[in-house]
Amino acid sequence: MQPDQPLSFVHILQLCPRVPYPPTDGGAIAMYDVAAGLARAGHRVTVLAINTPKHHQPATVLDHLGPNVRLITVDVNTNLSPVKALRNLLFSQLPYNVERFVSDAVKAKLAELLAQEQFDVVQLEGTFVAWYAGYWVERTISDGPNWRHLPPVILRAHNLEYTIWQQLAEHTSNPLKKWYLSKLAHRLKWFEHWMLTRFDAVAAITEADQQRMRQIGCQEPVVFIPAGVDLSRFRRDATVRPRPRTLFMIGSFDWLPNQEGLDWFLREVWPAARVQFPELELHLAGKNLPERFAQLQVPGVTVHGFVESAAAFMQQYELMLVPLLSGGGMRIKIIEGMALGKCILSTGLGAEGIHVRPGFDIVLGDSPGEWLTHLGRFYRGELGHTDIGEEAARTIVRLYDNRRVVESFVDLYTILQPAPRVAAS
Repeated sequence: MQPDQPLSFVHILQLCPRVPYPPTDGGAIAMYDVAAGLARAGHRVTVLAINTPKHHQPATVLDHLGPNVRLITVDVNTNLSPVKALRNLLFSQLPYNVERFVSDAVKAKLAELLAQEQFDVVQLEGTFVAWYAGYWVERTISDGPNWRHLPPVILRAHNLEYTIWQQLAEHTSNPLKKWYLSKLAHRLKWFEHWMLTRFDAVAAITEADQQRMRQIGCQEPVVFIPAGVDLSRFRRDATVRPRPRTLFMIGSFDWLPNQEGLDWFLREVWPAARVQFPELELHLAGKNLPERFAQLQVPGVTVHGFVESAAAFMQQYELMLVPLLSGGGMRIKIIEGMALGKCILSTGLGAEGIHVRPGFDIVLGDSPGEWLTHLGRFYRGELGHTDIGEEAARTIVRLYDNRRVVESFVDLYTILQPAPRVAAS
């Protein structure tokens, strides 16, 4: 098969740092939608997932995707441990948030699958499982020809983790916390530079991360394949009318940048907004809300906690907020909100990696003053949020339909397949 000929059907081994279900946060959504999309297109996907205590799921949880998807889970205790964190700090070069996902049981299962089954490609989902590509290289060298038949291996880089922790370190005023976060960012940068040489190709989820990977020395092909939206899950309900003058924020609040962003908004923007625009309402939804948010008693703010349907929640309110100050990769919740025709008010960093135009299909601002100006225009009906939301929905259909994302991955798999041997005449 020539590289420019599309593969008919492929068998992908997808290694995930958690079971990608339910698809309620950005990472799970990105992994689930690719596996589901590949299966719908007729390809086979074996999902080898680390089954963490935090996201533990039964091995049957992906059965609804049909016979083309097989889930294999390996239980690994990735819970944070102060003792293990201290031991890691003193005696290991690996970042602690990577070391937590290193498991002999996962190594054994990976080796078993590769020895017993034929895969066309192996796709590792993100930094936390990228270490296994290093193990792969070591086995290839130590076992010689027995491992030379291995399929090409791809890193799907959801973000560059070191940039997130670097930003968090810069934004904190606590000296001890700043030192630890800086140390973690430094280790992550070293690790991510080291791991990038272990892959046949890297699929960056944003063009900004694609450039960053090249800047830190990635010599392997780095392609840009964004996250997408399964539009069948985000159909608008024409009978729902959002409540006027309402704002909302939804996300996973065990992710530190989301906590930082909400703290900033409640401290720097909301008090003045509440005085100037007294009828504004803010609605918060998401899983794993820290106690300070779950028990929030602030006038005009309603805390909903975890909601079963993000789409149903989003459609009840008008303006979506993404006050992100640190982060990397791509905000899946933004493209989901856009798919539902929501107008998004975001920081520039929050919208990084998404092809949008300020004032056309999104609203951007980075300072409290800019946010108050945009909120004032929204409050007075001058923002044009309905028209911006409609343009946002058209942007998603044009650029981020999950079927296009799946096609891009299949194109990459095709390019990486070895050329057929030509018989001697």
